[in-house]
Amino acid sequence: MSLFQDSTMKETQHASEGHVQQDATQAKQEKIAVQQNNPLHGVSLEKLLKELVDFYGWDILAAAMRFHCFQKNPSIPACVKYFRKTEWAREKLEGFYLSRFKRMPRASDEEYVLPPRQRTFAPGIVPREPMVLTIESIELSQAKAASSFKARSSRRSAPRRR
Repeated sequence: MSLFQDSTMKETQHASEGHVQQDATQAKQEKIAVQQNNPLHGVSLEKLLKELVDFYGWDILAAAMRFHCFQKNPSIPACVKYFRKTEWAREKLEGFYLSRFKRMPRASDEEYVLPPRQRTFAPGIVPREPMVLTIESIELSQAKAASSFKARSSRRSAPRRR
């Protein structure tokens, strides 16, 4: 291989590497732009909890979420510690934040399998006013959900006639 061919090959390889890096950077910027439309983007777990506690209070959160850390001697640091250790509970809390506090639209089937922090929303969709909750409305909602679950379960487990 001549010196000219070797230098030309290196220039071509260097140019293609630069193109790949540019594509990766552009894809990353697009992903960040889409992710910034998620109300959880840039919100720490501590800030999220403070917003929920300031608006709803510990009693409403305890009734709605049924987490022990909201019932017995609740504090922001203790709850943050619990949610950092318990992924399923953190995802449930973030889902509550999106659906009840920010009132964002329900996730599509594809998005539902993702954790709330990874979900995206179409451009132009903005959070609405938080849903007003009371202990009574939460208990009514939970009773309704339990009765519909029981009805669905009894239909599935009923013996089939032949």
